[in-house]
Amino acid sequence: MSDRIERPWALMRHHAGWADVFHIEHETADSITGFYPDRETVGPPVNYSTRAVLARFPTLEAARAAREGAVSEWRKHDAGVRDAETKLREAEKAREDAWLTCLRDAAERS
Repeated sequence: MSDRIERPWALMRHHAGWADVFHIEHETADSITGFYPDRETVGPPVNYSTRAVLARFPTLEAARAAREGAVSEWRKHDAGVRDAETKLREAEKAREDAWLTCLRDAAERS
């Protein structure tokens, strides 16, 4: 049995800062098929490229623990991101104001 089959639990990117636990039932060299154990299953198993897998684990518990630890790490950067977003909005406002001032000044000179 290969290492990949021995590690059937995967974390799949859901959105920035969050990954969903996924159980891999079948895989080829470039695709995986399985299901999300925390979601209501509707329809057939889903297929993804193997590139969609963020990390693999031997057990459901290990995958869930890794996901929770990663969320904690993500949250450690929240304040820095908020500060950077505030600075970006301020810089965009300054750029907009400078652009409008330049246009208005040009209109007054003509």
